Amino acid sequence: MSTLTNNLSRHIYHSGILKWLRSDGRHFQIISQLAFLAFGIFALNWDADWQKYFAALVGTFSAQALAIHFKVAPSNSLKSALVTTLGLCLLMKANSPWLFLFAGLFAVGQKFLIRVNNKHLWNPANFGIVIMIIISGESWISPGQWGNSALLVFIIGTSGLAVLSNIKRLNIGIVFIASLLILEYCRVVLFLGWDTDVLFHKISSGSLWLFALFMITDPMTTPNSRIARIIWAIFIASISFYLANFHFINGAPFWVLFFATPITPVIDYLTKHKNFSWNTSSTNLNTTTK
Repeated sequence: MSTLTNNLSRHIYHSGILKWLRSDGRHFQIISQLAFLAFGIFALNWDADWQKYFAALVGTFSAQALAIHFKVAPSNSLKSALVTTLGLCLLMKANSPWLFLFAGLFAVGQKFLIRVNNKHLWNPANFGIVIMIIISGESWISPGQWGNSALLVFIIGTSGLAVLSNIKRLNIGIVFIASLLILEYCRVVLFLGWDTDVLFHKISSGSLWLFALFMITDPMTTPNSRIARIIWAIFIASISFYLANFHFINGAPFWVLFFATPITPVIDYLTKHKNFSWNTSSTNLNTTTK
C-alpha cells in the first residue's frame, strides 16, 4: 500500500499537477470552496438554487472582465472572481438571483474603484454580502445552514491550513480562532459554568471557520506586517465576541471585518512592509491584484 501511495505521489509531482497547485494559493482555495459547496448541497441537503449561483458568477466575472479589458487587472485574475463567487454561494442567503448578481458586481467592482496604495479596502465576498444586507433588507448570513459538525470543522480546517500556509497568512486564522476560543471559554465555562459542549457548539460553526480561514485572511486586505496581522486578528475576534454575546448580532465577525478593513492602509503606512502579490514571481506589484 505504501509503495502504491509513493508511486502515486511521485506521478502527481512529476506530472506537474502539484507544482501547478502550489504556484498560486487561489488554486487550493477554489478546490476547497468547491468541495465545501458540494458538501453543503449533497451531505447537508441544502436547497441549492443554481440560478442564484449562476447570477453571482455572472456578476463577479462581468466586473473582473471589465477590469481586464481596461488593463486594470491581469488576465489570470478571473481566478479571483471565481473565489469571490464561491464565497458568496457559501455564505450569503437571499431571496432573489438579482441580489446575488449585484452582490457579485459590487464585490469585485469595489476592488478597482476604491484603492489605497495599490490595495483594495475590503475582502470582495465580505463587501458584497454586507452591502446587500444593508441596501436590500432581503439578504442575510445563515450560520445555521452549516450545522455544528466536528467532521465539517475538520474538513474546513485542514483545507484552510493548506491554502493559508501557501499564501503565508496562516497566523491570522489561527490567532483569530484561538482568541475567540479563549474568550468564549472564559465566558461559557469559567463565568457561566456551562458544559464544554456549549463551548464546542459555539465555535464549531462552519460559517465561522470559513470566515476565519478564507475571509479574514485575505492577503490583499490584511496588514502587510506579520506582527500587525496578529494584533489585527485579536482585535477582530475580541469585537466579534462582544457584539455576538452582548448585542446578539448575527454574523458579527462579518460586520466587524467590513468596518475594520479600511483601517489597514493606515497600519501599512505605519509599519512600512511590502504589499502581498498573488504572482510571487513578479516584482511588479502594480500589475497584480485579487
